[in-house]
Amino acid sequence: MEIFDDKYWMRMALREAEKAFEHKEVPVGCVIVHENKIIGRGFNQREMLKDPTAHAEMIAISAACDPMVSWRLEHTVMYVTMEPCPMCAGAIVLARIPRLVYAVADPKAGACGTLYDITSDERLNHTVEVTSGIMEDESRGLVQEFFKKLREEKSESR
Repeated sequence: MEIFDDKYWMRMALREAEKAFEHKEVPVGCVIVHENKIIGRGFNQREMLKDPTAHAEMIAISAACDPMVSWRLEHTVMYVTMEPCPMCAGAIVLARIPRLVYAVADPKAGACGTLYDITSDERLNHTVEVTSGIMEDESRGLVQEFFKKLREEKSESR
């Protein structure tokens, strides 16, 4: 059995983020891996679905529960291109995901060590091992390109 590393799986999350970019959504992508297989994937779809909870992580968690036949996503790893917000960090804790790997920190809404630290709060029923900075430059570049394009489109429409 071939074993893949964090960069491999983060590249898969970046592919999801690119889908968000193509749909004019903030380019955040996520995959959930169990036994070297992606069991859930998602990309931001808030604008498409007109749903404030349609974050990449939430979509991936919902998708991963089906193959696991459980809401408990034990023995999995979540890879996401941007640090999860408080809502998503709470969902990660509630889903019992043991490990989170994210690419770039979010100083405005990051809840996995930057602004808040929900995933490591021992007062909660579960804590999460967090690894950050995997493929950080690639993820940051995609987000920066998205917002640059958005600003250009806004200035053209004036």
